[in-house]
Amino acid sequence: MKRLRTFGWLVWFWTGSLLAWEPFVVEDVHIRGLQRVAAGTVFNYLPVKPGETLDEHKAAAAVRALFKTGFFKDVRLAREGNVLVIEVVERPSIAAIKIVGNQDIKTKDLTKALESVGLAEGRIFNRRLLEKIESELRRQYFSHGKYGVKIKTEVTPITHNRVAILIKIAEGKVAKIKRINIVGNRAFDDETLLDQFELGTTGWLSFYTKNDQYSKQKLAADLERLRSFYMDRGYLKFEIESTQVAITPDKRDIYITINVKEGDVYRLESVRLTGKLIVPPQELIALLKLGAGEVFSRKAATESIDAITKRLGDEGYLFANVNMVPEIDEAKKTVKLTFFVDPGRRVYVRRIHIKGNARTQDEVVRREMRQMEAALTQSTKIEQSKQRIQRLGYFKEVNVETPQVPGAEDLIDLNFSVTEQPSGNLSAGIGFSQVQGLIFNASVSQTNFLGTGKRVSFEFNNSRVSTIYRVNLYDPYFTLDGIGAGFNVSYRSLDANNANIANYTTNTLAAGLSGGIPLSEWDHLNASMDFSHTELKTSANTSKEIFDFIDKNGRTYGVVTLGLTWVHDTRDKAVFPTRGGRHSLSLLGSLPFLDLEYYKIRARGRYFFPWTRDLIFSLHGDLAYGDGYGGTGKLPFFEHFFAGGVKSVRGFRQNTLGPRDSNNNPFGGNVKLVGGAELFFPVPFLSEELSSAFRMGVFFDAGNVFEDSLKLGDLRYSAGISAQWLSPFGPLEVSLAQPLNAKSRDEEQVFQFSFGAGF
Repeated sequence: MKRLRTFGWLVWFWTGSLLAWEPFVVEDVHIRGLQRVAAGTVFNYLPVKPGETLDEHKAAAAVRALFKTGFFKDVRLAREGNVLVIEVVERPSIAAIKIVGNQDIKTKDLTKALESVGLAEGRIFNRRLLEKIESELRRQYFSHGKYGVKIKTEVTPITHNRVAILIKIAEGKVAKIKRINIVGNRAFDDETLLDQFELGTTGWLSFYTKNDQYSKQKLAADLERLRSFYMDRGYLKFEIESTQVAITPDKRDIYITINVKEGDVYRLESVRLTGKLIVPPQELIALLKLGAGEVFSRKAATESIDAITKRLGDEGYLFANVNMVPEIDEAKKTVKLTFFVDPGRRVYVRRIHIKGNARTQDEVVRREMRQMEAALTQSTKIEQSKQRIQRLGYFKEVNVETPQVPGAEDLIDLNFSVTEQPSGNLSAGIGFSQVQGLIFNASVSQTNFLGTGKRVSFEFNNSRVSTIYRVNLYDPYFTLDGIGAGFNVSYRSLDANNANIANYTTNTLAAGLSGGIPLSEWDHLNASMDFSHTELKTSANTSKEIFDFIDKNGRTYGVVTLGLTWVHDTRDKAVFPTRGGRHSLSLLGSLPFLDLEYYKIRARGRYFFPWTRDLIFSLHGDLAYGDGYGGTGKLPFFEHFFAGGVKSVRGFRQNTLGPRDSNNNPFGGNVKLVGGAELFFPVPFLSEELSSAFRMGVFFDAGNVFEDSLKLGDLRYSAGISAQWLSPFGPLEVSLAQPLNAKSRDEEQVFQFSFGAGF
């Protein structure tokens, strides 16, 4: 109706006013009514200039041109002498857009969608956009499975010819999938095929997985997985003939029907390589994941292409193309598969750029590079460089791009972008514990001190149980070749009696040197030498075991220990790894002919591998053994191994498992065995952005410490759930664990946590 009124007004205007006008030469043009639109903008669109003759046709063309700009809701022409007067009424501008009621889709995402249809603050408001607004918002919600969404738009005029737009959204409930039917499948049953889908009917985990909430994007991904399932099993001509999605009238239930045509199974008659084979053919053939006589598999073919492309990339052909061409014999149901190899040009690295490292110095990142500037590109070295930077632990995210240098077909730049994260711990405070009394503590540890990559820590702790002063410094790149060096100095006074552990007190002064040398890309060898002087004091309630030790070894001990540790680290990143592992084997022993002679051997390992995209499975183990030699018959009791607690067997109080002394206090042991399994998963209902700093897990722990030898029958077991958070104040780990076979003297602790403040 508004368009009709506008058209009728125009007809009246030209028949009632302009027909009475005689053509005239325009001496000047005046524009009235402008508020935001510049006069120059109007003149640019106006088809009439001073000095030209204005007649009825040009006047009509001028009105149409100005209306077409979309800036004006009314345009009038008038004549004052030989001056053309243009009177306009501007459309209002959008002062504010407010969206309320949305929960499933973020406001910023909806705002971005509205901008795509021309609605944004500061732009000209046109009521015809309202239909587009509602249509676009419905499209957004339909893609999230919310077909019952209701949208209401309110436009309120405000001062200075502006409007405020309020969009009210009632999202409604997500339509749930009631049934998925697959029609036409003969080789595989419905259950097998539906196992490939992310979507499904409501189950006991649907509140977390949301697999029963329909989404067009998820269905498209599931159909691609279904297609891949068949094509990886030889069904080369598998087709999805149609897909029907039906929704009930109340828009709450969805029924999906998928019609498929399986076709026949095809086998490989031959597999060959052709093209410009830069690498010896036998090397490339060895990379193929399929061979003659096997059932055709698209996955194996794709993996073969990736392997060949990577191999060529290691020879400098970073942008090589490998195309697969199948030749199908319908009669024999066989395929002749040909891989065409086009290596392209060899590429060199011009510059390596690093951005995002606000705190970390460039040198710290660059020394991890395995791909060098002015050198031939190698895919493996680029990937190794990225992985080594991730394993530093300084960065939450590391990305690399390889743009070509303009005007140079054989040159690229390597652009590394990093997102930094806290790499240190800082804590200070005053506290009270029933065991330790009033506690004063302060500690600083930084693995990336002042952005140099050096590890520095200072600690002070004072309570009725212990007083600790400790300084540690380690430079992992003491030399340019990656040889590390460091030192540590510490003093510790421990009153175990006040800790209700055992009845003795030790005063220990220690200092040491440490170093490390890289053996390979994944292996490192660390060495240490430490001197310690310990004084042991007892009380009337000290246990018999400690007095027996004193009778044989005295109360004062000067010891020099040498340590050697081999580390094999293949993790993809230091924080929240998703694949790879870290394994270590260490040997620590005191020099002979000193006050105490003993040794320790310890093997530790943890392995991660992705079970699915969101589920990470982890196995870990810790096996240790220690003993005395020479004049020291046993491992000193204050060097014993302990088990129980957050980093050990959760559900049991810290360091309380294993042998006890004659006073029934935890005494530790010479042998330690701890292990377990954990399945990590994202925290439910968190956004993808927040999920990078949170994760949860379900775990099974097992372990104990033993006096002289392993006794598997005495292992303690627990199971529970854990949560980890990389907070701005440092890493926080919380666990709820249930001991599965606790004995009467075991000390249980269901809720446990560890915390450090980051900066």
